[in-house]
This record gives sequence, C-alpha cells and structure tokens, in this order.
Amino acid sequence: MKHIAPIFMCLYIIMLNGFAIKSYASESVDKVYHPYVLPFEREFEWRFSSRKNDDGNELLQRIAYGQAISEYVTIEGYLVGERDADDNFGLHSYEIETRWMLTDQGQYWADWGALFELEKGHEKDSWEFTTGLLAEKEFGRNSLTINLLVTQNWGDDTDEKLQGEFRLKYRYRWIPEIQPAIEIYSNRDFFGIGPAFMGIKRFEGQRQLKWELGFIAGLNGNSTDHTLRFALEMEF
Repeated sequence: MKHIAPIFMCLYIIMLNGFAIKSYASESVDKVYHPYVLPFEREFEWRFSSRKNDDGNELLQRIAYGQAISEYVTIEGYLVGERDADDNFGLHSYEIETRWMLTDQGQYWADWGALFELEKGHEKDSWEFTTGLLAEKEFGRNSLTINLLVTQNWGDDTDEKLQGEFRLKYRYRWIPEIQPAIEIYSNRDFFGIGPAFMGIKRFEGQRQLKWELGFIAGLNGNSTDHTLRFALEMEF
C-alpha cells in the first residue's frame, strides 16, 4: 500500500497530459473530494451549483445517500436534477460513487484516496465513468487537497470523449465551523479560481453537519463564466 499512491499519481499525470482532453466548466466546478472515510458512516447530501455564462444560467442539483461498507470504502448514490433550456427542472441522470481510502490518516507524508463514479443519463443512452486520485496534506492549521480525475463518456446520446480535470483546495482551519479556502478547477479548456468556505458542526458520536460554499470565476478571456456552488452533508 505504501507505494500504490505515488504510482497512481504518475499514471494520472501522464494521462492528463498525454491525451487530447476536453471538458467544460459546468462539469468541472462541482466539489473537491477529500480522501477520508469514517468507519460505518452514513450520510445524506445535497449539492447545488448555478453557472452563469454568455449563453444563460445553468442550474444543477444533486441529492444523495451513502454509507461506508468498510472502514476504508464508502458508496453513495445520487439523483441529479437539471434545469433545461425551457426553464423546466427535471431529472437529468443517476450516479453511483465509490471512495476508497488508500492510507490511514497521518500514516504517510500525505493522505491518499481514490474515486470511482458511474453516471447514467435519465432516459438516454449516455454513460460516464470517472476515476481519479485524491490527496490531502495537513500542515499546522493549513490543509491542501488535490484531485486528479479522468472521465470517459460513451453512448448513442453523447460524444465519446476522454476528459481530464485538476481540482485543488487550500483551506485554513480557523475554527471547525468556519474554514476559509481557495479553490481551483482546471482542464484543457477551462481554468477557474475563487474563494470558498466550509465548516463542520459536530454532535454526539459520529453525527456531524458539513457545509460548503464557493464562488468560482472562469479566467478564459473576456466572456462571462462563473459558478456558485453550495453543499450540505449530514453524517451519522
């Protein structure tokens, strides 16, 4: 296990730089994943994102339930809703997501995890598989989290393409309830950066409420492209 994470890191860097990768801001600005799994955790999650660009406003919401199946692996299922061009909000897709904590927290110089996600379009022959490496390093009250992700699309109702993403979050753990951060989302055609905040309110046992709020501005020329995202997660 000690040598697995650096090997994964090298493979993903090669893939991200070696393929003709294309992606879009609405797909990239979602969340920065942490590599940690709590033993026997269960959670409900709601994620909201609103992207404003020259073509209008895109609205996306996710509702999920998940639970750990071991002290290192958790599985989560999502229903994804999207507002269409006629301003009608409806079911867009289904997702199943697995996070695998590769190392124990504090075991090595950084903490490592892996992400596997499969998405199926609602009433469409549209599939998407995402996998990637998650890493986090804490130093004092500071925390640096990095995601390297690769996505493959296929099906009659989608363009078959290989996409790559880089996500980064620098976080200052001021107090558990309020932790200011800076987030970066990047791929071949998009680079976005902006402020974010997150917090954790702990209750008895493993119960805790997490929240995140971020505003990501795309730096891709003179066009308008920014995303507001919010997430609320209850673990118990």
